[in-house]
Amino acid sequence: MFRKLVKVYANILHLRFTDAFAKLPPATLQAISPNSVLGRLRFIILYTGGRLFLNIFLPVRKPENIKGKIWLYVVSKNNYESLHFLQNKLPDSVFVAGQNKEIGIYNQKVNRLSTRFKFLYYYKFLPLNWGLYRLKGKRALRFFDLIYVATGYYELSIRYLQKYKPAAIIFANDHNTDPRALLLAANKLNIPTVYIQHASVSTSFPPLQFSLSLLEGQDALDKYQQCGPVTGEVKLIGMPKADKYLTQKNLSTTIRRVGIAANIIDEIQPIKALLEALFQALPDIIFTLRPHPGDKRNFNFVKEFGANIRFSDGKKEQAFDFLKQQDALIAADSSIHLEATMLNILCFYYRFNTTEFIPDYYGYAQNGLVEEVKDANQLINLLRKYQNHRPLVYERARYYNAVLGTEYEGRSHELATTYILEHLNKLKTV
Repeated sequence: MFRKLVKVYANILHLRFTDAFAKLPPATLQAISPNSVLGRLRFIILYTGGRLFLNIFLPVRKPENIKGKIWLYVVSKNNYESLHFLQNKLPDSVFVAGQNKEIGIYNQKVNRLSTRFKFLYYYKFLPLNWGLYRLKGKRALRFFDLIYVATGYYELSIRYLQKYKPAAIIFANDHNTDPRALLLAANKLNIPTVYIQHASVSTSFPPLQFSLSLLEGQDALDKYQQCGPVTGEVKLIGMPKADKYLTQKNLSTTIRRVGIAANIIDEIQPIKALLEALFQALPDIIFTLRPHPGDKRNFNFVKEFGANIRFSDGKKEQAFDFLKQQDALIAADSSIHLEATMLNILCFYYRFNTTEFIPDYYGYAQNGLVEEVKDANQLINLLRKYQNHRPLVYERARYYNAVLGTEYEGRSHELATTYILEHLNKLKTV
């Protein structure tokens, strides 16, 4: 019985045991799991006091009637925006999130599931850690703090699903700890689960285990088939969150505005160095830096530059609204490359870190979606080359978005809704 539970938690923590996670830049990994043992122990103490015991006394925003409804389960602002179109298409749907999840500007629009009873399951932590060590090796010891955080999520998920009996659960995230725990709990209780891909995926992701998976295109399916056996139905639907923007492709033949998208794994100093080089070499182009919405680092150094270096707050401005203002995009390993290419924005793959993190993580350069550049001089030369002769690039995204160039381009949300309703109706008749 306990061996089964260890395998469940190995599944929940799948991404934490991968080479891709272990090779994250030290600064990024430090923010997730401190590099020192003392740092991880300190994190556990703070988590125990601030999240476990404090949650016992903190009031939880009382959820609306979520019993028997279709849950739209989200863990971030991006997740919410990816599933928002379903709220009107599925009248019995409600947004649900964990008690402490940061959903940005949508914090007050989601129903919260209390985690105050999670501490009841912590007697399992040490046996789980030992079991995962035997199964996964030394990484279970390195990331014992992440195992500690995960402990109890599965049992708590079982408890809430038995209480509220949702008609189905729709996810936009398939690899973070709490949605993964909720997914496996729902599968155990035979509750229908639907996955709508919200960003590009990699072969480091856990296998698809949903009753219905709605993927953007062939690239995602090819990668998931490498992750392991695919469970349930799979449909290719394109990108619903991009629908309303696909009619607004940038058809300009010049480059006057260039976006720079920074991910949380990117290092500050290389970003700053590139801005300095671009500022000096191309004063007639406006550059706009946009950090990832979840990035909490200080980017005030942007103010040190002149008027042609600007800042976009990802917490307030949606990615597509930012992209509509750009003619070209510079980024490293970020799915914003795909979103930009679909809008006919020329993209350059430029790494902002010097670590061993897997280069071309999403395969964008390999598959010809973006142009790879090795240094600032090469990038500057390419920007000059294309400044008055910018090519059409949106067709490069067809491998990633199955409906581009078809009658369903801009109608991915219709496909998603149709497939979800068909799937749920089919299960009702079984």
